Amino acid sequence: MSGLIVLSHVQAEPLLAARAQAPCRVMASLDLNLTQSELALTGEGVVLPDGQKLPWPVVETIAGDDTACYHAQGGEATKIQFFSEEMNRLYTLYPTLSAPTMLISGLPMHRIKGTDPYRDTQEKIRAARPAGRVLDTAMGLGYTAIQAAGLADFVLTIELDPTVEEVCRLNPWSQALFDNPKIERQFGDAFDVVETLESGQFNRVIHDPPMFSLAGHLYSQDFYAELYRVLTDRGRLFHYIGDLKSKSGAGVARGVRQRLIAAGFRRVEDKPRAFGVVATK
Repeated sequence: MSGLIVLSHVQAEPLLAARAQAPCRVMASLDLNLTQSELALTGEGVVLPDGQKLPWPVVETIAGDDTACYHAQGGEATKIQFFSEEMNRLYTLYPTLSAPTMLISGLPMHRIKGTDPYRDTQEKIRAARPAGRVLDTAMGLGYTAIQAAGLADFVLTIELDPTVEEVCRLNPWSQALFDNPKIERQFGDAFDVVETLESGQFNRVIHDPPMFSLAGHLYSQDFYAELYRVLTDRGRLFHYIGDLKSKSGAGVARGVRQRLIAAGFRRVEDKPRAFGVVATK
């Protein structure tokens, strides 16, 4: 994954601001603010570390779009956006001041109001307390699996749509999905995949499903019973729901708690900072 150059308006705007001083050298990020690189600016454009030049009109295009990130290669920049024929969904890598999120047909998959995707994931990890073997039921951009792997021995992460992996491969913040040997990726509906897993093999389950209206079966008692089955004794399940204080979130949470108890979990505890609940086997 080395050499991956990805920019958004966050990185492009300061380059344009420094253009008046060209020729000069500036520090800037080429990986969505993960790291900083020294770049040369000329009258024609930005000289990248590999010697290629990103022309100023391309930088202007990136700076003028605050809704997407761009993969720069060969003097051109391509919007990181993919359409899934199978799911009829458009996936777009959406920039923030921190890690990007992914828009799924225009809806962000992470909380970005008053927080950012990285801190949002940290709250989930604090609630889940990864250890041993971890099952992550919804890969997305892989932030949960990546952070969990920093604390656990092994993480199995499941993704419904293979198109999502195309976005991950061009997201600098997702690269550990492919580089970290502790992470295993599997594709399919989480409901079907979990049914194939052996009983009692996971110490933690992190369940961050799409909203109820899009994936109601992942909120069902039958699915919770499968999550209960694959957990070890005293295993821990974190279930992301949404704002527990909102009317819709409170309603969903009420049903979730009831079905988790019915599925066998002995205790369900609210985790409002993480927008979810924790259940113990």
